[in-house]
Amino acid sequence: MSYPAQIQRLIDSLPTGLWIDGKQTDAIDGNRFDVIDPATGAAFTTVADANGKDAARALDSACGMQREWAATAPRRRSDILRAAFDAVIERADDFALLMTLEMGKALPESRSEVTYGAEFLRWFSEEAVRIQGRYTQSPSGTGRILVTKGPVGPCLAITPWNFPLAMGTRKIGPALAAGCTMIVKPAEDTPLTMLLLAKVFADAGLPPGVLSVLPAASAPPVTEPLLADPRLRKVTFTGSTRVGKILIEQSAHNLLRTSMELGGNAPFVVFDDADLDAAVDGAMAAKMRNGGQACTAANRLIVANAVREEFTAKLTDRIAAMSVGPGYQEGIAVGPLINQKQRNNVARLVDDAVTGGAKIRIGGAAIDGPGFYYQPTVLDEVVPGSSIVTEEIFGPVSAITGFDTEAEAIAAANDTEFGLAAYIYTQGLDRALRVADAIESGMVGINRGVVSDVAAPFGGVKQSGLGSEGGVEGIEEYLDTKYIGLTK
Repeated sequence: MSYPAQIQRLIDSLPTGLWIDGKQTDAIDGNRFDVIDPATGAAFTTVADANGKDAARALDSACGMQREWAATAPRRRSDILRAAFDAVIERADDFALLMTLEMGKALPESRSEVTYGAEFLRWFSEEAVRIQGRYTQSPSGTGRILVTKGPVGPCLAITPWNFPLAMGTRKIGPALAAGCTMIVKPAEDTPLTMLLLAKVFADAGLPPGVLSVLPAASAPPVTEPLLADPRLRKVTFTGSTRVGKILIEQSAHNLLRTSMELGGNAPFVVFDDADLDAAVDGAMAAKMRNGGQACTAANRLIVANAVREEFTAKLTDRIAAMSVGPGYQEGIAVGPLINQKQRNNVARLVDDAVTGGAKIRIGGAAIDGPGFYYQPTVLDEVVPGSSIVTEEIFGPVSAITGFDTEAEAIAAANDTEFGLAAYIYTQGLDRALRVADAIESGMVGINRGVVSDVAAPFGGVKQSGLGSEGGVEGIEEYLDTKYIGLTK
């Protein structure tokens, strides 16, 4: 298709090769694959398609630079991360437009992701100079204890398509700050954002070999040989629990350090004393951000029966007003889903819920035409145990169930194998803290629909993963602890 001049200029300027040794290069076998615009369903460019031999090249480069990068002064590592932050902010419009092209989200949301994603570079530029150990006397009085922190070593990051920039910076930032080299395998749907970020890092002064990016149409030919190579020391992944378990199994042979940010099934609990207008605002943010394609999305809206109809009516009115279309057009609130497979899955979940007794308040169907669109949807009277409340929807569908007592609300919130994010709306501080303590989740938002914060740890419990990203905890995932015993 024909794009406006601004979009076409951006497409023509993008790196589309593999990124190894500080520059783009062709895949060894010369293969390439299409990058699809989900707004049209058509390819708008191609990128190099990495395989195992390319992965070996990248790991050779990472290992060759590991000792030098680890020995680089923390202030120098900090300065490079800060320069990369400045460069991303300077090119915010390019990054935002590119993410919308690749992933489909509305342009205002892409702009917000640029701000959020860039902040991880600034945050970890500051953490790079604050890596601490300790020096103490042994309790026995016979010696002294010296504890130091050092980089884990070469890392592999596997990033998802739904936040193409932020899920990369949240891993790259702490890895580089800690002194680790890193190889990034971006999602096959959205490889271009990470390639552009690699170029920004090179322009910011990052030495060749410290960061490589390997787009690939299929992940296993790239990731499996890397995980089997004893020189790799860590793997970090954001994506489905199913794939995370496979990666953990593959990493076990070499006892790799792992960080896994996996699936979610977030409850959004509205009590009868909640400010309903604020709760609807929060539900719009927690559910409709990214078109519902977020691991932190409010998957289950659990609303007190005493206020459920009022809440549902207000939410339905808000969702009815949302415009749907290509995310790069101004005024659009909901863009397409990432691909046909995802749209089919959303349709399956809605159809199953309706067959089971759920009532459609608005939406409930795919939108015909080019691209992968689904109507923003509200379902009420969803039957507990339906697939739509046990699986991640990853689409613009709000599924509402009711409750009568606080104990019922907590039981419903915890009735899942996942435990990433949860949301509570109530005006009672005692209730808020009591319920937050009782909910089995790594993150809980009280009277707020967005919990992500660069300065806070991001991670889940149960089947939602291992480890934390962000906050002061984030850099610890990339550091080894060493004890040195000294005589008195």
